[in-house]
Amino acid sequence: MTISKAQITLLHVAKSKLGWTDDLYRSALVRIAGVTSAKELDNEGLEAMMGFAEYCGFRPLVAGAPRYGNRPGMATFAQLELIRELWREIHRERVCDDEALIGWLRKYHKVDSMRFLTMEAARKAITALKAWKSRPRRAA
Repeated sequence: MTISKAQITLLHVAKSKLGWTDDLYRSALVRIAGVTSAKELDNEGLEAMMGFAEYCGFRPLVAGAPRYGNRPGMATFAQLELIRELWREIHRERVCDDEALIGWLRKYHKVDSMRFLTMEAARKAITALKAWKSRPRRAA
């Protein structure tokens, strides 16, 4: 199965960011993926090419947590990220489980989304999460 146009675009972005010449790019396609054009790539070939691009120094942008802009009186982006990081550390997860975090915020801080946290509520949430994190763990 061939890859999507968005995936081909990502590969071309990697090519341009790394400054690969067309000859180097085509040579890599043949040697790494066994194809002569990006349109012929399958998922395995794309993964191999992106692995080579990352080896060469390309770092694709990862969709991060939403930023809500500068809003006077509301939680800052740094506070929201700290809340997410503390939540990950408490639950020993690599990725923040936003649904569970929102459930906790709803129950204890009466907000339905992180974007509704005031600066003061964010401070309280951070303090609560730090206290939770410092508690001794029970053996599972």
